[in-house]
Amino acid sequence: MDLTLQQLRLVLAVHDAGSFTLAGEQLHLAQSSMSRTVREVERKLDITLFERTTRNLITTPEGREFCRVARRMVEAFDAGINHFEGFLAGSRGRVRIAALPSLAAILLPPVVSAYRAEHPEVELSIEDDMSDGVLRRVRTGVVDLAVTVVPEPLPDLQVRPIAADRFCCVFPPSHPFAERRQLDWAELADQPHVAFEPSSSIRQHAERAFTMARVRPDLVLESRNITTVAGLVAAGLGVAVMPGLVLPLVQFAGLEHRALGRPEISRRIAVVRDPNRPLAAASEAFMTAIGRTQRSADPLAPETTWL
Repeated sequence: MDLTLQQLRLVLAVHDAGSFTLAGEQLHLAQSSMSRTVREVERKLDITLFERTTRNLITTPEGREFCRVARRMVEAFDAGINHFEGFLAGSRGRVRIAALPSLAAILLPPVVSAYRAEHPEVELSIEDDMSDGVLRRVRTGVVDLAVTVVPEPLPDLQVRPIAADRFCCVFPPSHPFAERRQLDWAELADQPHVAFEPSSSIRQHAERAFTMARVRPDLVLESRNITTVAGLVAAGLGVAVMPGLVLPLVQFAGLEHRALGRPEISRRIAVVRDPNRPLAAASEAFMTAIGRTQRSADPLAPETTWL
């Protein structure tokens, strides 16, 4: 059975108006055109939709049931088109983002807050993972965007730097380092060191810095979890190195920090996407929200700057 959306709308208009004349006026169609269309629908359905008298137009039981089904179909179509128009305009749809845990917790919240205020109907999801996992999600198309640390060129991906944070040494307030204003990496050589596990981008940056400083730390413990590292340091088991955006996450441990120089190491934080996958308007709008936050937001954290 082949009925057009326009035919469904016309039959509903007649049913709701209770008159061919009134329905025709609402749709700006001649009464003859309205009658002809209704007869065509009745012929295809092999039913009578309306009982016509000289004074009244009455919808038949079959007509009422058909109108119930037709209304559901028309409303579903209109809702779908509205959603699609919103998708094209960026006001609807879905944006999937992968991020390092520290970036998801500290850097993204002001961006998400601003974005949600302007795009309340967009479904937004943020998935945190380690560096390799974040990039894998972008390359496989699981997410639209990634916010991550980019320590080396990524020729297959589009990289837009947005922030940087400097590496620091964290330690308990009773540690002798508390008397210092700044530390060098070489000064950590004789300190017990609580490290992040090798898969962490923090660990990878730290390893390069120690190599540049030509020292090897006395590694006593390692963990993947930021709060675990902080707790171990607070217990006096060693010092640790962390970038600026991690510092707000370890405030519970009451640690102090000092920026590390010679060499001065910073992480480059960027929005990463696959240039071969077109971005929907909602994702483009999220990129715009990041730019606005860069220009207007308060400082992110100690030793951290928007670019």
